[in-house]
Amino acid sequence: MSNHALENAAQAIRQSRCTMSFTGAGISVESGIPPFRGPGGVWSKYDPGKFEKAYFKRHPKEVWPLLKKVFYDLLDDAEPNAAHYALAELEAAGKLAGVVTQNIDSLHQAAGSATVHEYHGSIRRMQCMSCRIFFDANAISLERLPPPCPACGGLLKPDFIFFGEGIPTDVHRAATDLAKQADVCLVVGTGGQVMPAGRIPYIVKNRGGTVIEINLHDSDYSYTLSDYYLQGKAGVRLPELVRAVLG
Repeated sequence: MSNHALENAAQAIRQSRCTMSFTGAGISVESGIPPFRGPGGVWSKYDPGKFEKAYFKRHPKEVWPLLKKVFYDLLDDAEPNAAHYALAELEAAGKLAGVVTQNIDSLHQAAGSATVHEYHGSIRRMQCMSCRIFFDANAISLERLPPPCPACGGLLKPDFIFFGEGIPTDVHRAATDLAKQADVCLVVGTGGQVMPAGRIPYIVKNRGGTVIEINLHDSDYSYTLSDYYLQGKAGVRLPELVRAVLG
């Protein structure tokens, strides 16, 4: 996309009273984390039905090795990339009110972002399905699967949203409230296919706000919602945009 679009997008953020970012799997691909959808995605290799909450409760011994392989072994070594750091820099400069992310990797926090609403939960915590206590995932050994709850010996579940599971009311409200305040929504690395998360940029747009999109490929947002579409890698285009904003 042209420098003209980049400058217009930067100007929109400079003039905004409240800018938010809405991120998806595409922002973490450059950290070595594959997307879930599309060619080469997680769901092209694994049956999503195995990650349905009711199936997990019935077959934890079958599902937990998959959880370890697909999520913990893969995400444990992942580091934030330039796109994550660019959003943290924008927030530190007072130009970004917060991030709503569909990702469960917590790389935004690792990069230094302070206000992050994890719409689909986080791999960094687990919850016991019996006593309901939460635990830091780093404190739980995965030598034995399923790992037993340290408090009661019950079944631990990663604290991210499985299929068939609702979005927690508190995070949905926080994400929606931020969108209702925002003049600009910076969409990065998501095509808006997963609902209800994908509706969040529409809240900003429907209030007369501006939507800036950074994606490698055209998305459901590109021609119906986005005011400025900066095509390319998040780790390249987002730092370019932040430099243009901050000067």
